[in-house]
Amino acid sequence: MKKILFVASEGVPFIKTGGLADVVGSLPKCIDSRYFDVRVILPKYKCMKPAMQEKLQYVTHFQMDYNWGSAYVGVFEAVEDGIHYYFIDNEEYFSGPKPYTDDPRYEIERYAYFSRAALSILPAIDFKPDVIHCHDWQTGLIPVYVKEVFNGNEFYQGIKTVFTIHNLKFQGRWCIDQVKGIVGLPDQFYTSDKLEAYGDVNLLKGGLVYADAITTVSDTYAEEIKTAFFGEGLDGLLCARSGDLRGIVNGIDYTDFNPETDPHIVKQYDASNFRKEKIKNKRALQAELGLKQDDKKMMIGLVSRLTDQKGLDLIAYVMDELCQDDIQLVVLGTGEERYENMFRHFAWKYGDKVSANIFYSDALSHKIYAACDAFLMPSLFEPCGLSQLMSLRYGTLPIVRETGGLKDTVQPYNVYEGTGTGFSFANYNAHEMLHTIRFAEEVYYKKKREWNKIVDRAMAADFSWSVSAKKYQEMYDWLIG
Repeated sequence: MKKILFVASEGVPFIKTGGLADVVGSLPKCIDSRYFDVRVILPKYKCMKPAMQEKLQYVTHFQMDYNWGSAYVGVFEAVEDGIHYYFIDNEEYFSGPKPYTDDPRYEIERYAYFSRAALSILPAIDFKPDVIHCHDWQTGLIPVYVKEVFNGNEFYQGIKTVFTIHNLKFQGRWCIDQVKGIVGLPDQFYTSDKLEAYGDVNLLKGGLVYADAITTVSDTYAEEIKTAFFGEGLDGLLCARSGDLRGIVNGIDYTDFNPETDPHIVKQYDASNFRKEKIKNKRALQAELGLKQDDKKMMIGLVSRLTDQKGLDLIAYVMDELCQDDIQLVVLGTGEERYENMFRHFAWKYGDKVSANIFYSDALSHKIYAACDAFLMPSLFEPCGLSQLMSLRYGTLPIVRETGGLKDTVQPYNVYEGTGTGFSFANYNAHEMLHTIRFAEEVYYKKKREWNKIVDRAMAADFSWSVSAKKYQEMYDWLIG
């Protein structure tokens, strides 16, 4: 039995702020338990829901050398869906009202502590992993510690590390003088070939330098981050390590996102009956949101953080033009104030066409995926993206920009070959996006049979975690040898 340890700053169902938590919660369940014993270490945040906290059982505690002194390390355990979860308890670091703070220096201190504690508890829980799978900058020190700090202890020898980049934009950077003592490494580690980048300590860079293998969340993003535009200052290092870098697309949980069983939607449907049943969800959503009741009106959904990264500046530029078209637009999400107010304005101006829901609701997001005909996702960059996978699952055709995971998961409709699962455009250009939306409108209104065939192919695409899990298993096998 091969032993794999996931270490991350968040994971479903215990704590979630973004897509990282979905990966950490879903992937371990899909790795073949006949051959792999997969366990997970998370921080024990005080802001976890009480129902989740009640599942945690105390295991042990001890003092650990840290930050010029010693620090308390408590260990708790829970079993969820057959997976063992361990939690690092320290109220000084994890008792805040939210999982993350806005203080970058403090964030480095608490996750340096977490990384050291995650390794220190392994003998106490009697689990020596063959591979430690680290996720994002919060765990970037673990590959460094395994090779340079804990390697003198026989228990830790032979452990391999994988580092997964979920979003390269977030790196865990701060000035060297202030965090040198916290990180607990000698001066020779703060050089450009190790943890230093542009005068700062960079924890994500540490993970990239020292990990035995590097992954990111789509093939295209793995190529993009080797360029200056997407590389966030680390493109040179990623080019140097390109032989150890691979892209594996994220999946989604096909039990949570299943139009046949979804409890949030008015009418369940599947690939065999969507032509008749899916429309009932559109009628219900039009009624709920006060939009004009019209079965034939093309409805476009947008569920997103309202930020530049998600391509909202493109939408803002052509919003008035788009609202002249024979469509309805349903928006759900929060973000930058200018985009929140922009959608509110257009919902006021075109009340029967635009619905601006400036909040987040899991139930409403499911209704949008089920009710809409198309789903708009014109991101500037998108390491993987999950919304387009959900819309494919519900037969709601994605309209995306060809970047990162969007390019890897949405096959653009080809009129001549009769292939494709959605619509896409290449350049970050508002009118190119609008042209693609209007091409989708043309197919929807004038070639409905072709549209339904695209829906057939979209719903047949398999982006469940089981597909991705096999690729991770191959990588673990290759690493362990």
